[in-house]
Amino acid sequence: MKLKKILCVVLSLAICVSLVSCGNSNKGRTEDGRIAISTSGWPDPDSPNYPKALEREQGFEEANPDVDLVGDTWTFDLKTFYPKAESGTLPTIYRCNFTEIQRIIDGEYAADLTKALKKRGYDGKFSKMVEDVISRNGRIYSVPISTYILGLAINMDLFKEAGLVEADGTPKQPKDWYEMAEFAKQIKEKTGKDGFVMPTMNNAGGWIFTVIAWSFGAEFMKQDEDGSWIATFDSPECTEALQFIKDLKWKYGVFPQNTLIDNNGTAEYLATGRAAMMLTSGSIGNQMATYSINPNSLGMVAIPAGPKRYVTLLGGDTRAVREDATEEQIDACLRFLEYTGNGYDIDEPGKQALRDTMEQSKARGAIIGIKSLSPWNEESPKQKFQNELIEENANISPNNVRLYNEFLNDTTVEVQPEEPICAQDLYGILDNCIQKVLGDKNADCAALLKKANTDFQTNFLNNY
Repeated sequence: MKLKKILCVVLSLAICVSLVSCGNSNKGRTEDGRIAISTSGWPDPDSPNYPKALEREQGFEEANPDVDLVGDTWTFDLKTFYPKAESGTLPTIYRCNFTEIQRIIDGEYAADLTKALKKRGYDGKFSKMVEDVISRNGRIYSVPISTYILGLAINMDLFKEAGLVEADGTPKQPKDWYEMAEFAKQIKEKTGKDGFVMPTMNNAGGWIFTVIAWSFGAEFMKQDEDGSWIATFDSPECTEALQFIKDLKWKYGVFPQNTLIDNNGTAEYLATGRAAMMLTSGSIGNQMATYSINPNSLGMVAIPAGPKRYVTLLGGDTRAVREDATEEQIDACLRFLEYTGNGYDIDEPGKQALRDTMEQSKARGAIIGIKSLSPWNEESPKQKFQNELIEENANISPNNVRLYNEFLNDTTVEVQPEEPICAQDLYGILDNCIQKVLGDKNADCAALLKKANTDFQTNFLNNY
């Protein structure tokens, strides 16, 4: 059932406006009879990427003369998504995060793509674990564009100085969290730099903490028989995981003095050699472009194991189509994804789109060589081409990232999606717990989690 609408008159007016502006009048066709679609994430006219976007638009329309494509500069964020969805002003096809797709399905903001995907030959083409994230009751509601699993990024210069690099240049792999803490302590003693950093704000700290807690055996929620959700992280396992975070600061002494750090801040600590390790995805190579780091100063290894589980977090971004799109619009959106190199197969325009993206990354100074988890099955021509493109354009020593690239295919690790509902709300509450244990050596981990569990249940799960 859709979320309750408020300010009905205003929203109804907005819907009427959107039906015209987004090309949904006349059953999704323009005045000249073409299928009208719009897409989110379009660059601003003053962006250096704008000319390439226009070239791609023209190329797509030449290859698909029955479609009229319009770029929309709106990009996904939680503050604006739901107001746009309720008012009917979403682009026809839009980006969203894995964490939100189930809530988007609940709100009936995403079209059922199952029939259109089957018609275009996508049966059995998705990775099973990714298909579970984008589906509900056997129906598929979005197309995954990129997927990732968390690993451990490292500053190679600090690892070398601390004697934590093998003779062939491969960084040493901490087998579990406690060995990682010992690595961090060794780095602190030998270099004077902080051994480990993690974000603690803007929901990023809670996001990182969930995977650590899973590995200690913690669970954050369960669904009751009546369909309601129950918070379950007021537990000894979650307390032990939070105590580990606390120990990184007060026992091992390896956490930065400043404990209020966002996700970009952790990347800056790593890039500037102020910290040696952080949990992140393979996209860290793109983040490094901001800091003009020597590519070979970056390394990446597998995530350490926990006391109870060897598990990593699955995340990614996906493309959904607004729920009122016609079958023709849905098909046109899928054709656009394929044209831009985001389908299972890949043709020459798709390959060129990926080459263009690679060139843009190189021009920004990104570090290239870290691969990503595929949303497709192992036979995907698109994924094979993308990996070949990474290898051809790598500007980092393969041994720096070999252990992470091999980790992507490690069948011994459990790959777990983010929490099924209210994930971002959970992350914000966990941020507060992390900040408190890093800011107060006398903080009571169990008491903090008991209150957090109650707050999450009362303020979010009870209202879901």
